[in-house]
Amino acid sequence: MINRRDFLSLAATSAGVALAPAASEAQPPDGAAALPPSIAALSSMRSEMRPITSEERGLRIERARRLMTDRKLDAVLLAGGTSTVYFTNVQWWLSERFFGIFLTAKGSDFVVCPHFEEERAREQLDSGPLKGAAVLTWHEHEDPYALVARGFGDRGMRSGTLGIEETVRFVFSDGIAAAAPAIRTVSGTPVTAGCRQVKDAHEIELMRLASRVTLKAYAAAWQALREGMTQSDFAALVSAAHARLGFQGGAGVQVGEHSALPHGSVTPQAVREGTILLIDGGCSVDGYRSDISRTFVLGKPTSTMTRVFDIVRKAQDAALATARPGLPCEDVDAAARKVIADAGFGPDDTHFSHRLGHGMGMDGHEWPYLVRGNTLPLAPGMTFSNEPGIYIRGEFGVRVEDDMLITPAGAELFTPQSPSLEKPFGD
Repeated sequence: MINRRDFLSLAATSAGVALAPAASEAQPPDGAAALPPSIAALSSMRSEMRPITSEERGLRIERARRLMTDRKLDAVLLAGGTSTVYFTNVQWWLSERFFGIFLTAKGSDFVVCPHFEEERAREQLDSGPLKGAAVLTWHEHEDPYALVARGFGDRGMRSGTLGIEETVRFVFSDGIAAAAPAIRTVSGTPVTAGCRQVKDAHEIELMRLASRVTLKAYAAAWQALREGMTQSDFAALVSAAHARLGFQGGAGVQVGEHSALPHGSVTPQAVREGTILLIDGGCSVDGYRSDISRTFVLGKPTSTMTRVFDIVRKAQDAALATARPGLPCEDVDAAARKVIADAGFGPDDTHFSHRLGHGMGMDGHEWPYLVRGNTLPLAPGMTFSNEPGIYIRGEFGVRVEDDMLITPAGAELFTPQSPSLEKPFGD
């Protein structure tokens, strides 16, 4: 499964952008003297990061067990991906070989793992909350799903209900269903998203830091913007700025008429005086993401550009003022959409063609979503992108995006809002 952030990174790579190294390696480059002064002047912020502990992940598993009991699930399957890291800190890629962690409601967790990967699996399990969990291994010529059935049987669960985490491959859940037909498989999202969609104070701290890092990187790159640069040139500056700050990060960059495509174009683009740039990206801080968009002009914007920007900012303000605990998610989207439609850029999604926002956390996009039809009530600790936009095909697009926290009293943004097209980061 490829999400928007992965797509933008791949697009940037195909355009020749040197993306930042992995977060653990994202240190200021030796060639700092060759960087623009605004980027060379940046220093690492990694010392501000407090990593999530094994004890914290253990508390997450306990919460998952309570949700399993409430939902009448006997177990949940994790098979790599973000939820696996969230609960266990086991870093495992999605492979055709079945590797599964089964969290059970009663605490008798077990793991099914390829035999040749056992040592690597135990090394990671023993450094986290699942230290000592049973590991059942299968050889390449054997059926891993038979081991799953055995694991359930050994725990007195020959029948029961298994929640499947949403990114688990169909071939895995299908194999389990065939090997253990008495086990009913259902969506595990009420458990996994039920835990992940409300952030605790430590998670919010990491997300605030990620947003501050990205905004600082954007501002440094903007100060180095020059006419004639391509979108790849500017994206490389954003990545270099994130690396100087000590984290992996980057942005997709769209120039001129290409900014009217919300997720952009791979068409080669060059910056000219008076053209709009729309940048959209973020970074990862101990696995927690930022997602920020800024729109600005090299030189002086037209009156139309300024008017559109002002409308979009008012839409973002309306969403921020509307969001509060207990309100349905869709009402926040509606508040921003009404501002844009009332200003003549409606109806519905004529020019504001996407939802207002998505959940934020360890994935750039995760549950829940600020979109029409989502009646889920907001709760303190939920985090979202707040990103209204107006896109005029063939001319330009404007989007302002900041990450938003639902508080007991309402909502707040992690970063200062963009004040204008000419001074997107203030004075």
